[in-house]
Parts: sequence; structure tokens; C-alpha cells
Amino acid sequence: MIFLWTWGGIFFGYRKDNYLWTHDGKNVGKFYDNEVYDMNGEYLGEIRNENRLIINLNKGNYRKPPFTPYADVIGIVPYANYVGYVMYVGHEDFHLPEDL
Repeated sequence: MIFLWTWGGIFFGYRKDNYLWTHDGKNVGKFYDNEVYDMNGEYLGEIRNENRLIINLNKGNYRKPPFTPYADVIGIVPYANYVGYVMYVGHEDFHLPEDL
């Protein structure tokens, strides 16, 4: 299990196997290497710097096969937020857990 924060430093949740989970226990994405896609197969973002989620605006039209999300599980207590990183050109911060 790898704990993940948004590029802006907000604790998001974790990666377990090839799935993205919010800290409140929702399966919101599936990973293909370091890119993550939602249940409809639409690009959500990617991992950079080992544990930060970010959206590459140039990949907005990327698609993968849809998947059926797992049922919700018991959430975890969110870790502390970190200081955000300076944003790369052509990127934006990842979604907040409550927005997915």
C-alpha cells in the first residue's frame, strides 16, 4: 500500500495493488503503470515524485478499458497534509477525494 497526496499537499488516500482508494474507502481509479483512470476508462491523473497525484492536461483524452469498482471499504484516518509543490506547466492539481 502506497499513501498518496495531491500535488498541492492534501492527503488523498492510497494505492493498493493497481487501484486508487480515497481515505474514506472508495475505489475511484485503476492504475496502468503510473497513470490512473476512472471506472469509465477516462484519464484522472498520474503519480509523480513517488507519492503525489497530478493531472497532465495533455492527457485529457487518454482512455483505457472501463472497470467495475470494488465495494466501499472501511476508511483510514487521513494523514497530515504536506506543503504543496510548485505546479508544472501544462498540469493541474489532482482532484480532492470528496470530488470523486
